[in-house]
Amino acid sequence: MSVTPENPVDLSRRTVLRRAAAVGLAVPAVGLLGACATSGGDGETEQVSGGTKSATNPLGIKEDAPIEVIIFNGGYGEKYATDVHEPLYKKAFPKSEIKHQATQAVSTVLQPRFAGGNPPEFVNNSGEKFLDFGALVNDGQLQDLTELWDAPSVDDPNKKVRDTVIPGVVEQGMFTTADGGRKPFVLYYVSTVYGIWYSGKLFKDNGWTAPTNWEQFKALCEQIKAKGITPYGYAGANAAYYQWNVILTQAAKIGGPDVLKNIDNLEDGAWKQEAVLQAAEAWAEIGAKYSDKSFEGLKHTDVQLRQNQGKLAFYPSGDWLENEQKKDTPPGFNYQLMPVPSLTASDKLPANAIRAAGGEGYFVSAKSKNPRGGMEYMRQMLSKAGARGFTETVGAATVVPAGSEGYEFPPGVASSQAALKAAGANVFNMMFDNWYKELDTEARTATNELMFGRIKADAFAERIQKRADAIKKDTSVTKFKR
Repeated sequence: MSVTPENPVDLSRRTVLRRAAAVGLAVPAVGLLGACATSGGDGETEQVSGGTKSATNPLGIKEDAPIEVIIFNGGYGEKYATDVHEPLYKKAFPKSEIKHQATQAVSTVLQPRFAGGNPPEFVNNSGEKFLDFGALVNDGQLQDLTELWDAPSVDDPNKKVRDTVIPGVVEQGMFTTADGGRKPFVLYYVSTVYGIWYSGKLFKDNGWTAPTNWEQFKALCEQIKAKGITPYGYAGANAAYYQWNVILTQAAKIGGPDVLKNIDNLEDGAWKQEAVLQAAEAWAEIGAKYSDKSFEGLKHTDVQLRQNQGKLAFYPSGDWLENEQKKDTPPGFNYQLMPVPSLTASDKLPANAIRAAGGEGYFVSAKSKNPRGGMEYMRQMLSKAGARGFTETVGAATVVPAGSEGYEFPPGVASSQAALKAAGANVFNMMFDNWYKELDTEARTATNELMFGRIKADAFAERIQKRADAIKKDTSVTKFKR
């Protein structure tokens, strides 16, 4: 879907996989890539030769070579691919055949393909069962996208593709390679804004105003609770990521964006920073007083449905939420986003500061039959028509600003885009979940324990810090910096 509760970019540790195999444990499918996909066996795909480069074919693809497209069928569905991006590619290269497949289990479908040496050209790597970006990079499975980013855009031959997207997108998709260099391997396509969501209709009907500071927030939670509505909640079964995002967003507001940078860079004691402890303690109180313990066993769609039914007021998520819930959202619900409220008057970032980033990762398989075709598919996605078509199909903004010009977003995305604009320079992001799967997994588990009352803030920080320290010491793990 975008960035779903299940889709932090997964970077598992190779040593864990080796140890699991050694003792006969079930090894996650993504982990088999390193053992099989680079073996150079008889199953490896023979790549098609390139075509002639031209103004309309700057990447030099073979114009009649087929491509295979795999799309995660989640919150954004698959129609943006079948109805927009694939037709654009077909129009540009009519002799090429496109094979399309949608799935909700990317790794289940594709791990055997990578292991067998016949991966598809283009993959939307998202959802609960996603492939491990880091393992793919380390195994040489992902196509270096430098040539794509340096190619002329579809709309203006005098402008490179990299110059048509919002700042930071190319860098966000970069990974450190074995030689210590950094190259772009992933396209994050959707402009994603994170915050806390509520129903504009519910608030208007009750005369409530979205709070900007902590005292206002707690006071409103009391009013909501008095109405018989659960004030705040998230789904513990698969969306604890939503809540650690809120806690760390709060920490960034308290102590500034370097709080997150320290966490991303695995700095000593990063999870024990005072800002993190303050944020965790504050949200633990919200979990204890204003949430529902049954939410720990529910999935994201279950809790989101409760909000649509007027049983839950505040719900943390990214702005894919509105599109994901459109079938269950009653008329006039009017999704609205509010930034995480300021905790204290001495917070280093203002109340309107917000987390935003490119979301929904896509890659091209370097060992597919036609990787240049996969890059050309991306080039078509990054055209104005590709971006506009995606936005019109799913109601979400892309990283191509020109694709949203003049478009009237649905209420929720309109509110998130307005919040992003209001934040100005006070926009930040975090990357540890993109880089270290085990750290994200530990953060999810610790977040549930904190929010559902089994541990305190210091134990929350201690638990995650211990895992961060172990990752830092593990020489088999590629380390990333920002």
